Amino acid sequence: MTESRGIIQDLKKDWQNYALMTPFLLLFFLFTLLPIVIAIVLSFTYFNIFTMPNFVGWNNYIRMIFDDDIFIIAIRNTFIFVLITGPISYILCFVFAWLINDLRAKLRAVLTMVFYAPVLSGSVAYTIWTYIFSSDSYGILNGWLTKTGIINEPIGWLSDTRYILGVVIFVQLWLSLGTGFLAFIAGLQGVDISLYEAGLIDGIRSRFQEVWYITLPAMRSQLLFGAVMQIVTSFSVADVSIRLAGFPSTQYAAETMVTHIMDYGTVRFEMGYACALACFLFALMYVTNKITSAAIGRIGR
Repeated sequence: MTESRGIIQDLKKDWQNYALMTPFLLLFFLFTLLPIVIAIVLSFTYFNIFTMPNFVGWNNYIRMIFDDDIFIIAIRNTFIFVLITGPISYILCFVFAWLINDLRAKLRAVLTMVFYAPVLSGSVAYTIWTYIFSSDSYGILNGWLTKTGIINEPIGWLSDTRYILGVVIFVQLWLSLGTGFLAFIAGLQGVDISLYEAGLIDGIRSRFQEVWYITLPAMRSQLLFGAVMQIVTSFSVADVSIRLAGFPSTQYAAETMVTHIMDYGTVRFEMGYACALACFLFALMYVTNKITSAAIGRIGR
């Protein structure tokens, strides 16, 4: 009773704040929290959107692990994306932000726009990259390699299973300087200069020590935000694979977890199984986020 009375008193005291938060909380509940709960429930059913859901227990998860060969390809490719594009993109975001941080404001703004431009290019970028990696002799890369004598016949960059995944990873890295990069720029600008002066007094003598003991600990919140965004981006790769390699790609060479979910959810209409795949992906992202958060919390200690 005492606890509930305290909650009521807090609501009466700060009702203006809660009133302002209500629209956001309502939208968050309707379009984020509620769909997650529904997806978890549907993951234990057979549901093809034409009939009522039929409870099947853990069958979808058992099928995923033991009976779905494409799932194995998708999870392998997704982990490859996470292990390659995740750390490299994250490090590149910080390095480029750190390099341009000390420049004059106008030059810094121009370079920020240049580095962020690939994210804004949208479908134009995919058209250009498709032309560069075109599988015929008119493709820019094949034409150049043929002209220089490196190859004798065109290579199917986007149709040969030996090259598809590598090309998609390369383009994804090119597109990687996104929101995390902007967060790092803001974080570096917000580091108190007096901390560097105090560091010199305490014995810091190199830029590496300055970055490790002062810069990184001072921008932990931005580092965590950038890590979360990078984890989400790496695990949810789909658009670049579909635009370059098709849907589905040749022998599912560029299949990812998200394209696999799209296949079952929007093509086959097996929504129950698609929800099980989505829940599995959500669990992977959650665990990875926890591990990354713990690692970032130890920086500078």
